[in-house]
Amino acid sequence: MKKLLIVCGAGHATSTIAVSKVDEWLNNNSYNDVKIFQSKLADELNKIDDYDAVISTTIVPDHIKSKVINGLPLLTGLGIDQLYADLKERLGL
Repeated sequence: MKKLLIVCGAGHATSTIAVSKVDEWLNNNSYNDVKIFQSKLADELNKIDDYDAVISTTIVPDHIKSKVINGLPLLTGLGIDQLYADLKERLGL
């Protein structure tokens, strides 16, 4: 089972929207081997490596930037295909 973390600043509003959209995409593509976790970024900074992929709808520190997929396309719709392509690659789907 792959582990996907979706974070935002407070762990509630934008990450909830992102979780909903990613969950729908996973289901529509029959990617059933992914478990989604939701949290606020500050709680997960030291645990980023515990996940196969991380999506953030907020700004992340430079030292983890390369490990995190920018989740803003989930909110704006701009660049959504690239986000899903990056997610697919990171999760090995």
